[in-house]
Amino acid sequence: MKSAKLRMTGIHFLKGEAYMDGVRLADIADAFGTPTHVYSRPYVESRVRAVNQAFGELDHLLCYSVKANDNLSLLALLAENGAGFDVVSANELERVLRAGGDASKVVFSGVGKQAEELDFALREGILSINVESGDELDLLEQRAKLSGLQAPVSLRVNPDIGVDTHPYIATGQESTKFGIALKEVQALMLKAADSPHLRAFGLACHIASQIVDDAPLISACEQLLRLLDGLGKLGVELSMIDLGGGFGIRYEDEQEFDPHAYASKIKQRLQGRKLLLVTEPGRYLVANAGVLLTRVVRTKLGKQRNFAILDSGMNDLIRPSLYQAYHHVQRCAPCSDDSLPGPWELVGPVCETGDRLATGRELEIAPGDLLYIESCGAYVSVMSSNYNARDRAAEVLVEDDGPRLIRRRECLADQIALETPFLR
Repeated sequence: MKSAKLRMTGIHFLKGEAYMDGVRLADIADAFGTPTHVYSRPYVESRVRAVNQAFGELDHLLCYSVKANDNLSLLALLAENGAGFDVVSANELERVLRAGGDASKVVFSGVGKQAEELDFALREGILSINVESGDELDLLEQRAKLSGLQAPVSLRVNPDIGVDTHPYIATGQESTKFGIALKEVQALMLKAADSPHLRAFGLACHIASQIVDDAPLISACEQLLRLLDGLGKLGVELSMIDLGGGFGIRYEDEQEFDPHAYASKIKQRLQGRKLLLVTEPGRYLVANAGVLLTRVVRTKLGKQRNFAILDSGMNDLIRPSLYQAYHHVQRCAPCSDDSLPGPWELVGPVCETGDRLATGRELEIAPGDLLYIESCGAYVSVMSSNYNARDRAAEVLVEDDGPRLIRRRECLADQIALETPFLR
């Protein structure tokens, strides 16, 4: 079993007790209850520095992928550290702005942008609208004409490159809904360049998430550069290349993505070009900054399997059910005399057989034990739900002056507020 140190630099142990950045996790659980998401501010800041240092010699803009975790306090933290943002909805853009983000450092991706969303993005003056189809380009031209504004257009290219990752998060092949086929890019960009309402700005791509080998990303970069050169020969000079994100992290025993090695290869390919390079990491910045604190409600011993029933379930952490994802689980304190050895099925209270957060874990467990589930900073709180009328968990940020509540735990009143006025 890989040690927690490989995944989370913010976690350490003292006399068997788990701490995040000097704060005892058990104290956070006592103060805020469980289940609770806990994030490390120093860890997030260190990851931002690492990416920026890797690309330091280039004209580079790190645009955090908001869909990974859209908590306002985390967005504010990232903005304070100079990050731009990659959004896929108008509501994500609104979150960025309310958190103090700079609209001129925002790129807007996504296949389903609607007229009112494009109007909002144009009014706010974002850096780039990454168009994903000919129909969307036509709509954007119409909205820009009506607004009297010129829309900055980048075309999101589908380079038809496969990546060794889960099929649900592979986005760069022609069989997916994302991006514009290579054969269509030139004609659409020429159309954008000819329109007085559009400004031909750049080319973009995003081929997958949880990428640990940079070879597919390099191939995608080379494809975009060939397209840029072809457009240049036709008189269309672009200013930006957006290579997306997808930088993989260590959940179990994966080789983590190396931004410095990747940046070195990208620098070689961009040498002599006057291009703004945009990257869109999300998971890489925040996933291993976060843990989910949870308690063992009870144990249930069976003939074939032993179950530890937790107070968190698939509504709090759906990745194991949705992606068969692995999350490392650790005790927060030494085991007690009542603890029983594993293997354990770590399951939640949700009324689904698929409500399983981890399987076959060799932990010593007793009812009441506090556990933490690792790698929960990305695609966890944002994918949570009220299934079984469960309240969504609290969120806490550990800073230099201690833990700070950044989202209170929901209550039933929150859940029914939108329905009660219509009850007959």
